[in-house]
Amino acid sequence: MSGKTGPVIVVVCAIIGIWYGSAVMLNTAFQKDIYARGNVEWTTSQLITDTLAQERPVLPAPHQVAAELYKTTVLTKVTSKRSLVYHAWITLSSTLMGFGIGSVLGILLAVGIVHNRSLDKSLMPWIISSQTIPILAIAPMIIVVLNAIGIQGLLPKAFISTYLSFFPVTVGMVKGLRSPETIHLDLMRTYNASNWDLFWKLRWPSSVPFLFTGMKVAIATSLVGAIVGELPTGAVEGLGARLLAGSYYGQTVQIWSALIAAALLAAVLVSLVGLANKVVLKRMGMAQ
Repeated sequence: MSGKTGPVIVVVCAIIGIWYGSAVMLNTAFQKDIYARGNVEWTTSQLITDTLAQERPVLPAPHQVAAELYKTTVLTKVTSKRSLVYHAWITLSSTLMGFGIGSVLGILLAVGIVHNRSLDKSLMPWIISSQTIPILAIAPMIIVVLNAIGIQGLLPKAFISTYLSFFPVTVGMVKGLRSPETIHLDLMRTYNASNWDLFWKLRWPSSVPFLFTGMKVAIATSLVGAIVGELPTGAVEGLGARLLAGSYYGQTVQIWSALIAAALLAAVLVSLVGLANKVVLKRMGMAQ
């Protein structure tokens, strides 16, 4: 309990307990209505049991979501369109594409902003302002415009992911490239270092921790962008499509299983970026 595992277990158990309690409260009204229509006499224990076993509950219980996840991942073929693994792969493809484009774009923008005062004064405010536009409002416009010029498939969704992911990388890199102290910059200049030398030997190594911090945020927002990009297109593949299908047919268990799958996918992606961060910093001698 003094380490990291104990507190995490306590929090998880608390969340599950609150989840079960909320499921009972939210599903009780519908279950009582079922009893009333069937003239069924019920007890409190029976009511609790039945509220946690409804086919289309208002809020599914954790074990129902877990059973749906097991059914759609382990018991279903990966190539089947009923498989969450299949849909997660579709979403992951556009996520990684958007993350890659967004990271490269963010790094290039940051380098330009740090080395050019005109870009710093003119471009940075627009970059910040771009994130105030609701993605749900701009996503359909991006999809329609790109479809009009013949760009379809993963690329439109990747562009939406790019729109969300480039910002944290840009801000993190700007902060990182400006992190070297003045005394270090002056020392490099006393050795007649060029701007190129300053960048590769001082600014870039100093910015790597900031870069990976921004990339952790970017990979998560990129996944959100990919899912949002699937919603306005009426997609039939991807985690967003599972959410749409579940909402159309009132399959709340399907909706929650897709949400949990998306959360687990995000956790894995962030963990992989964190692992890459540790490896890179260790190779650079900046971490043990």
